[in-house]
Amino acid sequence: MKIFTGNSNPALAKSIASSLATSLGNVEIKKFSDGELSIVFLDNLRNEDVYIIQSLNSPSDNIIELLLMLDAARRASAKNVVAVIPYLGYGRQDRKDKPRVPISARLILDLITAVGIDRIICMDLHSPQIQGFVNIPFDHLYSRITILDRLKKMKLTEQNGVILSPDVGGAKMGQSYAKKLQLGFALIDKRRPKPNQAEVANLVGNLENKYVIIIDDMIDTGGTICNAASTAINNGAIDVTVVATHPVLSGNSVKKLQESIIKKVIVCDTIKLNESQKFEKLEIVSTSNVFSESIKRIDSGESLSSMFKI
Repeated sequence: MKIFTGNSNPALAKSIASSLATSLGNVEIKKFSDGELSIVFLDNLRNEDVYIIQSLNSPSDNIIELLLMLDAARRASAKNVVAVIPYLGYGRQDRKDKPRVPISARLILDLITAVGIDRIICMDLHSPQIQGFVNIPFDHLYSRITILDRLKKMKLTEQNGVILSPDVGGAKMGQSYAKKLQLGFALIDKRRPKPNQAEVANLVGNLENKYVIIIDDMIDTGGTICNAASTAINNGAIDVTVVATHPVLSGNSVKKLQESIIKKVIVCDTIKLNESQKFEKLEIVSTSNVFSESIKRIDSGESLSSMFKI
């Protein structure tokens, strides 16, 4: 087994390799003067199981880099090539919601599978049904193993704690956390007049004198999260903690979150954050143990689903 990483999130990849008691393989990634990428594996890959770790957040170079690495590994006679994609960019564009638009998630997955790889591993997909876009094994991992450990330290009970889903789409995830933590559950019915804008319509549930934990799969512009937090406080919540797997943090989201009434923002390390995206309220928890255990089980032929029966 050999593990490699592109440039999107080398810190997470290094942590995953360390958890597997190995080190990252050697790959040379360069840019030509015209902007084209050059990929050269410096290790022998013949008859090896190769895992390539790369999140597909902006810029688009991350997508091209992954495709070239997957193709190079396949052409180097690797036994199996596995794409480990902690954050699948374009995953929200999973259907035609208006005329004359692409189904971008399908296209990205078509490009990845066209290389001839053997398996895809992702975490907390925005739309889990996109696993049906491919005809190879597609493992969907959950960050809740790591996040639950962190939330249990808050020592909340059903009497003083509530999991709040910021929209109907996240209800299933929120209910799962509420059940595992034995907390109450509430839901916001959200209306979105245009992309990246959200307005709160209705609140279902009681937040009076409760510590509220807002659960979502990602934070992008921060509008949904900040609106949900304001709704919680306006409905009697004591304070609000936000938990999300993927910290996309686009636009002025950092300023928005820092200046909001939110007490703490807990995210995972599926996306590498630069220094300008880090702020006082932010706490990052590592998902490396989830990925490393998954890789270990795939390598040994063990069940993955049993990992998440907690």
